[in-house]
Amino acid sequence: MTSSINQNGYRPTLPNFRNLGIMLRALVLANGMALAAALVKGDSFAAALAAFTEWSALLEPVLLLCLVSTYALNNRLAGLSYRAGIAAVVAIAVLAAVLVHAGTTRVVGVDQVAPLAKHLIVSVIVALVLLGYFHLRGRALSPALAEARLQALQARIRPHFLFNSLNAVLSLIRSEPKRAEQALEDLSELFRVLMADNRELAPLRQEVELCRQYLALEQLRMGERLQVEWHVDNLPGEALIPPLVLQPLLENAVYHGIEPTAEPGVISINIYKRGDEVHAVLRNPYREEGSHHAGNKMALANIRERLALHFDEEARLETEVRAGSYQVHITVPYVTARLKKGAAHP
Repeated sequence: MTSSINQNGYRPTLPNFRNLGIMLRALVLANGMALAAALVKGDSFAAALAAFTEWSALLEPVLLLCLVSTYALNNRLAGLSYRAGIAAVVAIAVLAAVLVHAGTTRVVGVDQVAPLAKHLIVSVIVALVLLGYFHLRGRALSPALAEARLQALQARIRPHFLFNSLNAVLSLIRSEPKRAEQALEDLSELFRVLMADNRELAPLRQEVELCRQYLALEQLRMGERLQVEWHVDNLPGEALIPPLVLQPLLENAVYHGIEPTAEPGVISINIYKRGDEVHAVLRNPYREEGSHHAGNKMALANIRERLALHFDEEARLETEVRAGSYQVHITVPYVTARLKKGAAHP
């Protein structure tokens, strides 16, 4: 365990207000608070429903205006200290309450609108509760727990792959020393990345290069049985992804799709950017008989959790079996080092 994983290492930050998961959680939690207040206030279902409608009418416009404002100001808020950021968010909530109260008063009249003081109190309480929730969630995910979880969730190359690769290199030392030397360099780089501190996002081009080195090692021992098709002409190499996400999927593709049969098989890798998302589509042969696809579930669950820790609800991992092939489709938001500078973590 690295020395950075300790209870004192947590540094609170504001949530990334542009993250879809953050916005959804804010909406659900705020409306949950309104529902709880309505249930406490009402002594019957009809009374609770009326109270919930009242609280929602009071809260919803302010909440939506706050979400829009924090989305627009996310990068500026992320540049502030944590305490200054909290003060800024509370100030946004107060300003939103004042604006909503003034607009509603003008439309329906003073008598039909709750007092401004009530708007302000509700808005500040909800803002502080939401910030407190995201603080606790951030503390639960970083670093004492999340960093340790990320380290534990990192894909681990199976020992038999190391032994097989070393045996393949030994068989080449006399006949093809140059090729054996290159293979040892690839193996060394692969394990250097595996044993590194992989908590931070890394450029996609590095992951692709690592995958090329891994597949080169596998081709060394499997020969023509393993055929690889790369479709990376539109590769967004600067995009940031969690390290060791694609390589374990390729390892599974070899283990589950190529090794069980003596026939040649094709592994296809298609990586591209579409809009504000990066897509990675991996396909390998699928055979019901003689395969061991059940082992995929643990690796896929591992990767899903790592994606969620980094990107929350904005990342997806989907699998599909079609016409004798097994497909894994990963979608992550397009994030670069430049874009990440001003954005807090989910």
